[in-house]
Amino acid sequence: MEGKKVNQLRLSREIRIQVSESLSSPVEHALRFLLRDWSNVMQAVPFLTTQVEEAVDLIIRYARAEDGWENRPEAYGFRFRGADGQQTHMEIIGVDDLGLIYGILEFSRRYLGIDPFWFWADQPINKLPELIIPIEDYNSPLPVIRFRGWFVNDEVNLIGWKEPYPPSREVWEPVFEALLRCGGNMVIPGTDLPKSGVHAEVAAEMGLWVTHHHAEPLGAEMFLRAYPGRIASYQQEPELFEALWQQAIDKQKDKNIVWVLSFRGQGDRPFWENDPSFDTSEKRGAMISRVVQRQYDMIGASVERPVCCVALYGEIAELYKGGYIDLPEDVIKIWADNGYGKMVSRRHGSINLRVPALPEPRDTGKHGIYYHVTFHDLQASNHLTMFPGSASFIKEEVEQAIKAGANEYVLLNCGNIRPHVYMLDLIRELWSKGMVDTRKHLNEFVCRYFPSHHEEIAELYRSYTEAAIPYGPHGDDLAGDEFYHHPARKIVGHWLQGKGQQSHRGLVWATGEVPFIQQVSFFKKCCEEGLEGWNQWLHRCDELLSKLNNAEDRQRVIDQLRFHGILNRTGCEGFLWLCRAYEAYVEGQYPQAFVYASQSMWCYQEGIQALRESEQGKWENFYKADWLTNIESTVQNVDTLRRFLRMHGDSPDFFLWYKEFLMPETEKHIYLENTHRNPLSDDELAAKLKRKFSESF
Repeated sequence: MEGKKVNQLRLSREIRIQVSESLSSPVEHALRFLLRDWSNVMQAVPFLTTQVEEAVDLIIRYARAEDGWENRPEAYGFRFRGADGQQTHMEIIGVDDLGLIYGILEFSRRYLGIDPFWFWADQPINKLPELIIPIEDYNSPLPVIRFRGWFVNDEVNLIGWKEPYPPSREVWEPVFEALLRCGGNMVIPGTDLPKSGVHAEVAAEMGLWVTHHHAEPLGAEMFLRAYPGRIASYQQEPELFEALWQQAIDKQKDKNIVWVLSFRGQGDRPFWENDPSFDTSEKRGAMISRVVQRQYDMIGASVERPVCCVALYGEIAELYKGGYIDLPEDVIKIWADNGYGKMVSRRHGSINLRVPALPEPRDTGKHGIYYHVTFHDLQASNHLTMFPGSASFIKEEVEQAIKAGANEYVLLNCGNIRPHVYMLDLIRELWSKGMVDTRKHLNEFVCRYFPSHHEEIAELYRSYTEAAIPYGPHGDDLAGDEFYHHPARKIVGHWLQGKGQQSHRGLVWATGEVPFIQQVSFFKKCCEEGLEGWNQWLHRCDELLSKLNNAEDRQRVIDQLRFHGILNRTGCEGFLWLCRAYEAYVEGQYPQAFVYASQSMWCYQEGIQALRESEQGKWENFYKADWLTNIESTVQNVDTLRRFLRMHGDSPDFFLWYKEFLMPETEKHIYLENTHRNPLSDDELAAKLKRKFSESF
């Protein structure tokens, strides 16, 4: 039996698009994206008209009463018109600006094949001679989450990518476009950027709600920037604090703002660290409650029906759960994961209480979550590399949060976008539907962004988490790229300062309270056990690359997959050799320690080379500002270390190790001290000694 025949609308390359005479700025941006997408796919420029015409192919308009739509924010749909011999045309209809934007971008995705991360994942764009569109009306589904957005946080790669500072429109527009294509409607546009920057302005221009960092309540200027030299105490200077808050309200009151109410100390620390008079939970909670209520009242006096939230982050969550903080009833309460994707309180130094961070059944009102797929904590987080946990782990945590009632708001720490597109795309589906089939999502993701070898690529994404190094007892204790660098630099510094007889406090979070030599041994063991996993994963990746003949396809796999494996493998191996160098040093094997430190440095240098090789084309200089993981700093630290080690037995002429280990026996007894050759460089000496000590490698 033949299936029901579906009528089709055929659009040729030269189409006519009818738009309103007066488009808002957000819709103008979306229309510009559509024209660019059409030009890239169809290789022709559409004709725009504001006149009502019978020969039009596509109409972009706001919904009218006769369309019979549910009146809800951000709704959009497709309609097809044409009867009595008239030409059929398509209409993209939105109930408001964001609805119209989403409709335009959905047309681009569905029919032109332009996916949300086309820019960031270097999606190959297929050319088409015409579009064939089924004539079927469509109404957009209601997203599960009301406010869906990104926190562009720790964005040093975005900052260093282009020359202007703060970053210009050239940087921000692709970020916000990708967010809109993901169905997002809210953004914190950067971290502590100068107020003169265009980041918030461009976000608002493109139709996004703007919200704030929890350390910058209401988006106000930091107290100590506005009043240098004054004491940052609300108790002592309430008028000055409130003046800053009022300035922020006046500046933003006519825009779409999700107002963040909060009170932390300067520099994103608890305020009582600088005011010891707040020495009890009762006093701290009372002050936070008082400030939040005052901020809430000030906004209410200037803004009609404001949307307000409070970030229950860190110590504020603990105070709230303890019953020490009172909040206005209609404020959205934002719960946070620990930076590693688990909905528990984050680790503070070596203190890791892991208090559950979700609303309890008795906790009424609106709730949301702040979630990380990338993090910077100077311990074990992933900043340059993909989230080390599995898609199934994220699915479980986010779905559990939604089921617990945190369905009003999702703010996702998106970092620098490019390294994290897979997990950002996973959250896109979660905040839209409230659930995700991780296998189906991965298969669809791979098919969208890679032209071939889909099963092998999907398996590399799946097995990436299996290669990640576990460093603790919890399922989310998986090492990201910072694990190989921040602890390593701490070890070098402690070592060179002659503190090896005492434990390093900055490593206790991982090792526990043990002597320094055991702390080093802990990291050595982690890296020994993890190195083989990364070598195997990279071997499979290289096998795939050997099958790809197209240079663009190869580069895409290198940038989206192999890059992450290289940073993990070189970091892991570099850290391993560093730990071996310390053990050799403790045993008085200074030449061997020198070679091990050199081997460590060479491994870390491979990581820098991976950054450079991923900066081709439009990505030139993208990783130039690697200031957080800072592989270059690790290389410099280890280089300093090996210079120090060469002082142990090769100084002052830096020829003694050459004479002892490398010089032919016949020469050792007859050469003249005043005529021997120039000392070898560190690299030359290390390479020669490595061959001499080859049994250690």
